[in-house]
Amino acid sequence: MSTELFSLKDKVAIVTGASRGIGRAIALGFAEAGADVAVAARSEGDLETLAKEIEGLGRRAIVVPTDVTQREALENLVNRSVGELGKLDIMVNNAGGSNFMSPLVSLRPSGWDKLRTLNLDSVFHATQLAAQAMVDNGGSIIQIASVAGVQGAQGLSPYSAAKGGVRLFTQAVAKELASSNVRLNSIAPGWIDTPLNDWMTKDEATLKFATSMIPMGRLGTAEEIVGAAIYLASDASTFVTGTTLVVDGGQTA
Repeated sequence: MSTELFSLKDKVAIVTGASRGIGRAIALGFAEAGADVAVAARSEGDLETLAKEIEGLGRRAIVVPTDVTQREALENLVNRSVGELGKLDIMVNNAGGSNFMSPLVSLRPSGWDKLRTLNLDSVFHATQLAAQAMVDNGGSIIQIASVAGVQGAQGLSPYSAAKGGVRLFTQAVAKELASSNVRLNSIAPGWIDTPLNDWMTKDEATLKFATSMIPMGRLGTAEEIVGAAIYLASDASTFVTGTTLVVDGGQTA
């Protein structure tokens, strides 16, 4: 197999949650593989820094400050990406996460709603808008799910439910859009050492608990998700749709 199949030369991608962690690593990885990238997050300053790095790799970048919980903001993101970069080939729905753990009996309904909106509702809106832009010419939509959506995670019931919903939503829509050559797949990372998980890595007991579940005995890095994303975005995976690629150090093995 030629490595050219993994090239993203002259493709246009959107990456949400791109200001740090997994999203930032994917945006840079896509640019290194040849893509122009629209980077989206709420932190404009961090996005501007990222855009300069992408341009330093010889690719175009646009910065679109975006709150993914607002459909109007996502509409603006897709419209600007197509208008300024010419098309849309790849959508990575990375924005999301959970910054707390709570047993069900003390979980506030507002906490449930907040995590569902951020992790599941936003994916519906972004996926629908991206699919509408891709349906005539094909494309790849990649959801960043979680092992918590593969195996329910204790203390993370709303996050697990949302990420499990992302996986099944993606499978259903993959079947709908297969004939239009729009592919949808999910990546399910395990515990990844990113700023979003500072709440865990800074607490010795919580970190020890997390690593005890991982056969490799460590957290993953954001860069270790990039290869999976490039594979699913590229022509190397043209017969892959509706699947979930787990990257977790053996946690769910």
